[in-house]
Amino acid sequence: MKKLICILFLLLFSILNAKTIQVGSKFPVKKIKQALQLAVDGDTIIVNSGVYKEGNILINKKIIFLGKGFPVLDGQRKFEVVSVNADNVVIKGFKIINSGYASLDDPCGIKVYDRVFVKIENNILDNNFFGIYLQNSRNCLIKNNKITAYGKQEQLIGNGIHCWKSDNLQIIANKISGHRDGIYFEFVTQSIIWRNISNKNIRYGLHFMFSNDDAYISNVFKNNGAGVAVMFTKNVKMYNNYFEENWGDSAYGLLLKEIADSYIFNNKFARNTSGIYMEGTSRIKVEKNVFESNGWGMKIQASCMENEIVNNNYLKNTFDISTNGSLVLNTFNSNYWDKYEGYDLDKNGVGDVPYHPLSLFAVLTENTPSAMLLYRSFMITLLDKSEKVLPSITPDNFIDKTPLMNRLVL
Repeated sequence: MKKLICILFLLLFSILNAKTIQVGSKFPVKKIKQALQLAVDGDTIIVNSGVYKEGNILINKKIIFLGKGFPVLDGQRKFEVVSVNADNVVIKGFKIINSGYASLDDPCGIKVYDRVFVKIENNILDNNFFGIYLQNSRNCLIKNNKITAYGKQEQLIGNGIHCWKSDNLQIIANKISGHRDGIYFEFVTQSIIWRNISNKNIRYGLHFMFSNDDAYISNVFKNNGAGVAVMFTKNVKMYNNYFEENWGDSAYGLLLKEIADSYIFNNKFARNTSGIYMEGTSRIKVEKNVFESNGWGMKIQASCMENEIVNNNYLKNTFDISTNGSLVLNTFNSNYWDKYEGYDLDKNGVGDVPYHPLSLFAVLTENTPSAMLLYRSFMITLLDKSEKVLPSITPDNFIDKTPLMNRLVL
C-alpha cells in the first residue's frame, strides 16, 4: 500500500511540475532542438506554424510533441525527419516532408525505435522514403494520418506504415498512397488495422508476413499494383473490407499464401483480376462475402485443403472459381451463384440440383491462358453446357450441394 501511495505521489508531482515550451519565430525558443534540450520527461512542446529545417529531430524524452497550424518539418531529402527513442511520446499535428532516400538505413518521416506507448496522430506525411516506421515496439497507436508519396518503382520507395517485430499495435483511420506497400506487417502480433484507406500503392495495399493473431477490419484497398497479400501467417481475422480495382497479370484482391486457421467475413471483392487467390491455405472459413465483376471470383490451388466457402454471393464474375488440380479438398455450401440455372420445386430457397462452379473453360484457361481468346465463342459455350450435364474433365465432386436461389442480403 505504501509503495502504491509513493508511486501515485510521484506521478502527481511530475504532472504538477510539467511545463509547456512554445517554439516559433515569435517566442524566445525558436528552434525545436533547443526546446528538446530544455524539456524533461512529462513536458509538452508546442511548435507553432512555420517551416523548420533542423535535420534529424531526435525525441529521447517522454514528452508530448504538438504542432499548431501544421508546422512543416522538412528533411531536405537528406535526413530521417523525426526519430523517437523514448516511451510514452505523443506526436500530433505536424506536416513532415522530404525525408532522405536510402535503401540501407530506411530513413523515415517518423521512426520509432524499440519503444512502448507511442502515439502518432493527425499528421500529414508527404514525400518521405518510409512514412511511419515502428521497429520492435509495443502498444503503439498510429491514427488519422495522411501519408502520401510519389513512387514510380517499388525499389525506389519504402512503405507508408511499416511495422516490424512489434506487438499490440493499433493502425486506425489512416490514408496511404503512392508507397511500395501501403501498410506492411512483419513479425507483428495481437494487432488491429481498422478503417484505413490504402490506394494507388505500387505493390500491395496491405502486406502481411509472419504476423499471427491480427485483425484487419473495415479498410479500403483500392487500385493497388497487386492488391493485398497475407503470407506465412495464422489466426488472422479479415472483416468488412473492400478490395477493389486491383488489376494486372499478378494482381489479386487478396492473395493468401501458406495461411491457416483464419476467417474471412463480410468483405467485398469487386473488379479485381482475382477476388481471392489461395495457395497452401488450410482451415480458412470464407463466409458472407461478395465477389462481383472480377476476372476470377476465387482461384484455389490444389495445395489448399479443409477450407470452407459458405454463404457468399458470386455476381458477374468471368469465372466464379478456378483451380489447377483435380483433388477436391475444400467444401462449398449454400452460396449464391448468378450462373446457376437449376430449379427449386419445393420453394425452400435452395436449388434442387447441385451446382458445379468450376467450368470447363476455367480449367482450360488455367492450363492454357491463351485460350481466353476463345471466350464467349459458341464452341466454348457448347462445351461448358455439355460439361455441366456430363462432367469429364472437371471433378464431379467439385460442387455446391445446396446452392441458393436468391442473392444473400449482406
